[in-house]
Amino acid sequence: MSAAVRVAQNSKASIKSLISLMNKSCTCPAHSHARAIQNQQVQNSKHHHHTQDCGHDHDKDHEYAFEMASSTMRFGEGVTREVGQDLANMNAQKVLVMTDPNIAKLPVMKTVVESLKASGVPFVIYDRTRAEPTDQSFRDAIEFTKAHKPDVFVAVGGGSVMDTCKAANLYSHYPDADLLEFVNAPIGKGSIIHKTLSPLICIPTTAGTGSETTGTSIFDYKPLNVKTGIASRKLRPTLGIVDPLNTRTMPTQVKIASGLDVLCHALESYTALPYQERTPRPANPAERPAYQGSNPISDIWSLEGLRLTVKYLARSARDPLDAEANEQMCLAASAAGTGFGSAGVHLCHGMSYPISGLNKSYKHPEYNVDHKIVPHGISVAVTAPAVFRYTGEACPDRHFKAAEIFGADISKVRKAESAGPLLADQLTKFLEDLGVPSGLEALGYTKADIPALVKGTLPQHRVTKLAPLQTGAEALEKIFEDAMKNY
Repeated sequence: MSAAVRVAQNSKASIKSLISLMNKSCTCPAHSHARAIQNQQVQNSKHHHHTQDCGHDHDKDHEYAFEMASSTMRFGEGVTREVGQDLANMNAQKVLVMTDPNIAKLPVMKTVVESLKASGVPFVIYDRTRAEPTDQSFRDAIEFTKAHKPDVFVAVGGGSVMDTCKAANLYSHYPDADLLEFVNAPIGKGSIIHKTLSPLICIPTTAGTGSETTGTSIFDYKPLNVKTGIASRKLRPTLGIVDPLNTRTMPTQVKIASGLDVLCHALESYTALPYQERTPRPANPAERPAYQGSNPISDIWSLEGLRLTVKYLARSARDPLDAEANEQMCLAASAAGTGFGSAGVHLCHGMSYPISGLNKSYKHPEYNVDHKIVPHGISVAVTAPAVFRYTGEACPDRHFKAAEIFGADISKVRKAESAGPLLADQLTKFLEDLGVPSGLEALGYTKADIPALVKGTLPQHRVTKLAPLQTGAEALEKIFEDAMKNY
């Protein structure tokens, strides 16, 4: 991480700001022991948070610790060419390079292949990963991996490629396991991964998912028409090689969708349930989930990712030759990925899974694929105004802070009930300025689809239970209805 940290925090002032954030205790109802007397609205059964003294030291049901872990990250223009030496240093005997049909034709793959050849590293290429992978595309990649038996993996592409590669790595070590063995409950069995997996190097070609830093692997489970995934620290890449040169070929719409994923990673992780409010406390440290709730360290990364995205996403989308904006969005993706890789995400992501999975006919522009597609970043962003309008009362100070980063003047707006609407308004303007579809209606959904969307969201416990409010079917219905049209 040191290279990214040095670039992102390029002044003493910014370093002091980050340290201040880390040391500052939030006083919002969701994050303060004094929240019971700060906001009467929080004293409501739908909130996760206790309204009495938390007594975390004595409550055996609640979590009392958090863990911060992330992949090693190397950042810099042109750094892709070092990957062959990395593999030689690992004494790799057979490398599986995974990519997709589009990335396979781009300069980044040429650079990777030349680097491996120059270092004398044996390799095989799998270039059939699917944008927005499915259970079947996962199985195809897994079967290819089993046949070739690599000892090191290299993923070259966006989140879909990196997530597919993580799954292939996992199931190569559990060749007899059913695909659902490690998939998050209740859709899968949610079994714990005990084995140490093979080294994985991720080379992202988008500035969005942050998958080069996280232990998550997401896919569409077609039998239920919902997204789900696998989450474990064991899946974390060994090394993320973040080279801004690799993202300059992104089409504008891909760049926007990827950036919106960064935006929601940052906002959701910053407003997630505090780690000490999560239940149950794991009986064994190995059972502590990858997504643990907001914590003092994840807050730093999430806020930095948010600041960078708000400042640079529109610039990056407008001008592909804007080297500074391109570089800073790469940093934003990795920063937010580090934040949500520890804290987790919540409702925007949980609700996005059926939005993508139940898509009837929508195909987003500039995506060179042979199937209908609601890009992940679009599916999370269209509900964001409605989600944060709803969650504002849980931790108003955090919503005010986020709104301020967007440019809102919060000096005269301090009523707790104003926090959610204020952030929602800022988000709506941000999305409209980027030309994002105006809501679920623009993706082909109607109010008649809401029951199916709710049904698809309810099983997403891994993320929805990290929302700062307990959110059942009735609340989800209202949020989906609110998200039908944003502007």
